[in-house]
Amino acid sequence: MILTVERLGHHGDGIAIGPDGPIFVPGCLPGEIVEGDPVGDRVEGVRIVTPSADRVKPPCPHARTCGGCQLQHAADPFVAEWKRGVVVQALTLQGLAAPVAAEVATSPRSSRRRATLAGRRTKGGVLLGFHARRGETVVPIPDCRLLHPDLMAAFPALQALVVLGGSRTAEVALTVTRTATGLDVTVRGGKPADATMKMDLARLADRHGLARLTWEGEPVAQSVEPMVAFGTARVALPPGAFLQATTEGELALLAAVDTALGPQKRIADLFCGLGTFALPLAGRAEIHAVEGDAAMTAALDRAARTTPGLRRLTLETRDLYRRPLEIDELAPFTGAVIDPPRAGAEAQVARLATAKVPVIAMVSCNPVTFARDARILVEGGYRLDSVQVVDQFRWSVHVELVARFSRPR
Repeated sequence: MILTVERLGHHGDGIAIGPDGPIFVPGCLPGEIVEGDPVGDRVEGVRIVTPSADRVKPPCPHARTCGGCQLQHAADPFVAEWKRGVVVQALTLQGLAAPVAAEVATSPRSSRRRATLAGRRTKGGVLLGFHARRGETVVPIPDCRLLHPDLMAAFPALQALVVLGGSRTAEVALTVTRTATGLDVTVRGGKPADATMKMDLARLADRHGLARLTWEGEPVAQSVEPMVAFGTARVALPPGAFLQATTEGELALLAAVDTALGPQKRIADLFCGLGTFALPLAGRAEIHAVEGDAAMTAALDRAARTTPGLRRLTLETRDLYRRPLEIDELAPFTGAVIDPPRAGAEAQVARLATAKVPVIAMVSCNPVTFARDARILVEGGYRLDSVQVVDQFRWSVHVELVARFSRPR
């Protein structure tokens, strides 16, 4: 079958129109003429007859097999415009105008400071890397162009952890985070650690210079507390706590939030996490930060108390899905930041719309739920002023953004 790829799907596959309707063509770009064998709704054994002008040679030797990246075969300008288009389309489907900035803030290569890797013991040693595309096979990634060099340098330590605590029948998940004081490693899916194994794990962590090692939720070794910086504050990272994937992406999100809020002096930070936005903004404004995870609010509280020069910063541990801030609680604020998980924050956004907070900066990692929540604000009398797309998951289909909403006087 010979097909022409019409567009790119949300999972990064090309989409062509076959005899029976849309058909997915993996690894292909719009405008390419391809040949292959249809199997269900996919084309297998794809051969490119006429390549797109946007096709490039993937910079990583693992690009064809590894599932960590989906778009290394596409030129950077194409990827940026495609991600921008995903946001525009999501807003258009909700009947909203899309004032999306032309420029996309893209993180550089080799900048991922946080990643979850898969590990498995084999007869010959260890497989450590990301899963293959459309499969559970672990693909080794010794020359990965995505991860920060400090994470790549930790591979011998991670492989040793899989040898010590993994098995040939189960897969181990290793979450590695680069912090200001060293690498923080959290392991799930390993063997139960008895006293002897805990001692062995602690020796391994010390030998490889890990800041902290957490095994199945229990810290088993710590040479120094893992710390991250937000503005002038330094925050102790709880095991497994959320952190933006790249420093550059975090700074791009913060800059967009700061610009969106402008001179507001009393700000509510909802789904505040460890204080990514709350702590830098507290240098110029009073902040009330709300987060459902008690370990993260405790870490944020400790950082706020030990950082000089901050304005008043109050904290509340509260599940905003079960108990969103109500209208009277939101009334004192002239600005709000809201950064929910992928599911969005429909209930909390509805309260914001009714409370009429003058300016809202909404951060999102899901254009679909963002557009749904944006429609709630617009129907409540807000104007969608601007949207900034941030691409910190380079070469992936993941899209993040910051939007500004304001109520006309």
